[in-house]
Amino acid sequence: MQNKKNLKIAFFGSSLVSAYWNGAATYYRGIVRALHQRGHQVTFYEPDAYQRQENRDMADPDWAKVVVYPAAEEAVHQVLLDATHADIVVKASGVGVFDELLEAEVLKLQTPDRTIIFWDVDAPATLDRVQHNPEDPFRAHIPQYDMILTYGGGEPVIQAYAALGAKQCVPIYNALDTATHFPVEPNPKFACDLAFLGNRLPDREARVEQFFLNVAAKCPEQSFMIGGSGWGDKPMSSNVKYIGHVFTQDHNAFNCTPKAVLNISRESMARYGFSPATRVFEAAGAAACIITDYWEGIDFFFEPDTEILVAQDGDEVAQIMAGLTPEKAQVIGEAAFKKVLAAHTYDHRADQLEQLLFSKILKNAGELV
Repeated sequence: MQNKKNLKIAFFGSSLVSAYWNGAATYYRGIVRALHQRGHQVTFYEPDAYQRQENRDMADPDWAKVVVYPAAEEAVHQVLLDATHADIVVKASGVGVFDELLEAEVLKLQTPDRTIIFWDVDAPATLDRVQHNPEDPFRAHIPQYDMILTYGGGEPVIQAYAALGAKQCVPIYNALDTATHFPVEPNPKFACDLAFLGNRLPDREARVEQFFLNVAAKCPEQSFMIGGSGWGDKPMSSNVKYIGHVFTQDHNAFNCTPKAVLNISRESMARYGFSPATRVFEAAGAAACIITDYWEGIDFFFEPDTEILVAQDGDEVAQIMAGLTPEKAQVIGEAAFKKVLAAHTYDHRADQLEQLLFSKILKNAGELV
């Protein structure tokens, strides 16, 4: 085993260098950067798929080694062989190509000195899938992993994974990466009353209609903006401006400029609760006034009415906007900024993760004695 301050971690994920059709990118970046700052070495393996490499929003960082491999089975086996250098091997959900192969093959790297982790960045979707299909190949693998980490989900997700035989399931929540998300000067091109950022996905679309598009149609006197991939052919009222994919370097201005920004959870995330989207922490890190749809556990992260505004439906979004002055929005945004710095940065998450990893390593070592 390596020195306690120098774990070698192999991480199989969708992409570290491109946020294109890849909502987990900023989550990966925050976690990996914080691990590097603690002295650990991360190699991130990502496939050349979905035009992500053509739509990079960052160069290879100095805080991780990035290995881009062809979307071919032979290449998958080659990078698996390369990962044998690691003390910790992580397979994230939703790599996008050869997920089933990776989920089975990383388990063959398991040794008393090498911990194998499944990191579920979409636990509600994974659990729904395996619970409805007893023949799902991943179902049989769950008890074999040393640990299941999740992007969120709280106790419902922990209990669901335990029922499927997981040895240990721990949520590592989204957080703020202070190196990339922070207050900046407003940019006039993002000026509006209410902005929403999110890709068009099947279990998000109906909620975007309810909490955003329908609200805009009923509030013609206010201006709205929507960013993200896939909305180009979606009917919208004339007071909604669609701006397409927003690169991460523009996120701060997108969050700082509007009077308020809206968080809309995907249906499955809202149903499980305790699953704050990355954009909540990113917006708080820019001192934005955030309005969020309701989900169980909001008050675990931010205090409603003081640090975040909560709406049960579209009518409540409209009511909030009708009474929201720029001054009130600024006070709420500043309160969210203070909270996120105090409790919800990726350094906080890396501290939790580091303790988990070392407790697992010590437990394995004890069992060998």
